[in-house]
Amino acid sequence: MAAFDANATKTDIERRMKGALETLKSDLAGLRTGRANTSLLDPIQVEVYGSNMPLNQVATVTAPEPRMLSVSVWDRSNVQPVEKAIRASGLGLNPIVDGQNLRLPIPDLTEERRKELAKLCHQYSEKAKIAVRNVRRDGNDAIKAAEKKGEISQDDMKRLEGEVQKLTDRHIADIDTAAGAKEKEILGK
Repeated sequence: MAAFDANATKTDIERRMKGALETLKSDLAGLRTGRANTSLLDPIQVEVYGSNMPLNQVATVTAPEPRMLSVSVWDRSNVQPVEKAIRASGLGLNPIVDGQNLRLPIPDLTEERRKELAKLCHQYSEKAKIAVRNVRRDGNDAIKAAEKKGEISQDDMKRLEGEVQKLTDRHIADIDTAAGAKEKEILGK
């Protein structure tokens, strides 16, 4: 029987919490702020060659101007599916097809749309916080189980639970910071 490894447990907890933060940052990058950002198109999946593929695996996305994205499709036969996927993405973008290139003008955001995006930003941050809290719960469960088995003392259990709580607090603060910055960017403040 393997003994309880506190360092491995803490490392795993921290890795999983960082994963929740990275997922949030990825989700936030996909929210439109009125400026052209190539990561805006990252979540888009294109149906090509009989399967769904990320847009960045069938085309190159660039931002040649502050309010314009350019998508250069590598295979001419994929231009229609890429255009269709961008239109269906719900980002409010209307591609202009020019041979194997698509130009995507970034329209101004209405106040109503900005508020919707700010709400979505808040939902993403709540989802990330829930993920971090679930990781905390899993970690605390593992620590308590080790204490019950006699692998660690009660004092060690309390100390490790405190360390897990510190990790949780730090990651939730990072989530709040990232979400707050994105909300300000969206609302133009």
